[in-house]
Amino acid sequence: MTETDRAEAEVAGSVREMKERKEAAQVAGERKGWSEPMTKTQRNDILTAPLVEADPEVSDWIRREASRQNGQLEMIASENFTSRAVLEAMGTILTNKYAEGYPGRRYYGGCEFVDEIERVAIERAKRLFGAEHANVQPHSGSSANLAAYFALASPGDVIMGMRLDQGGHLTHGHKVNFSGKTYSVVSYGVDPETGLIDYEALERSAKEARPRIIVSGASAYPRRFDFERIGKIAEEIGAVHVADMAHYAGLIAAGLYPNPVPHAGVVTSTTHKTLRGPRSGFILCRNELAGSIDKAVFPGTQGGPLMHVVAAKAVCFGQALTESFRKYQETVLLNARTLAKVLLNRGFRLVSGGTDSHLVLLDLRDRKVTGRDAEAFLEAAGITVNKNAVPGDPRKPAVTSGIRIGTPALTSRGMGPDQLELIGNWIADVIESGGAEDVIATVREKVAELCSAFPAALG
Repeated sequence: MTETDRAEAEVAGSVREMKERKEAAQVAGERKGWSEPMTKTQRNDILTAPLVEADPEVSDWIRREASRQNGQLEMIASENFTSRAVLEAMGTILTNKYAEGYPGRRYYGGCEFVDEIERVAIERAKRLFGAEHANVQPHSGSSANLAAYFALASPGDVIMGMRLDQGGHLTHGHKVNFSGKTYSVVSYGVDPETGLIDYEALERSAKEARPRIIVSGASAYPRRFDFERIGKIAEEIGAVHVADMAHYAGLIAAGLYPNPVPHAGVVTSTTHKTLRGPRSGFILCRNELAGSIDKAVFPGTQGGPLMHVVAAKAVCFGQALTESFRKYQETVLLNARTLAKVLLNRGFRLVSGGTDSHLVLLDLRDRKVTGRDAEAFLEAAGITVNKNAVPGDPRKPAVTSGIRIGTPALTSRGMGPDQLELIGNWIADVIESGGAEDVIATVREKVAELCSAFPAALG
């Protein structure tokens, strides 16, 4: 074989080997769902196809969830139906933009427009609650609390908050949460007879433990907080009052619940409960704490903000400044009081005997039904609530002796006291029956009719 023949044979062998490798890779790729490099048309199809075509499986689950939300009575106190405008803002191209830092001080270029959006959100939040400074970047209420604690205390410092089984929140010092793992926790609670916060006991404990932070606010306390009194106690012992207003923010914005801003160094919140915005959080504080709070959010506990959510928060704050929002909150309160009255008239026990807010806490210890049972029975009837511990609850958190019921979502559907009177009686019927199938079936039919008459606004 000549040198030329040998060279040609080597080339042919190399070509054959490359072809075999390509074919093998193609077979392997087909097995894994891969394909040849995309054409321009294919690439455009992926980028422009609607969800129902691009991912039918996920699209179908979303469709089913929309049907569930529209076909059931959503009475979880921490849930609501946000507006179409908020949903539109969350679904914008702002999700494409990275914007680490703060307006005018970013670590990325191309932020001139998202800077303005964040500034709008900040100014509206400050105006809405009368705050000196606002940070609208926290991803949730929990991350807002995390940043607030990091800004004000060091690991191992003493913090004080409402105990979870008394109505507080996980992030207020529970042992399974970062707050309970990072800090030494002293808790306060309610008077076992009245179900109201025992401020005298709170003050005694605060003076004895001298915490760095006193946290007010709750996730299952239906009455008003005396933010002013807690603020004075904190000031007297040299602590910082951190008010978590997540559950009450919408009522506060409407002037229907005490505003903690004048009485707390830092105020944290979510935007998705009574405030009826996107699922997210924010922090308000006094000017002297602004630098510490901002650094604790970024770079302390978060990276880049979710600018599409920041835009949705701006929309939410703008809507909360309107007179129609105030009227909505007035109805939220009226509906909750109507619900409480019906349940009391039916012989049920309510923690604290009623409500001053958007929720009622039903105590089932005098009945043969657990919180878990009641939640399951009511869901089968088309009414969504959540099991919840009550003060002095002997049962485990996964079982509980109570249920928490809220009115924000139903009020967003346009329901009023007449509808809440019906629903309160249906709740009583289902629980009193012990989950009897015939009662559940009857209530489920009535729920379906009511949902059809008051469709949910799902964007």
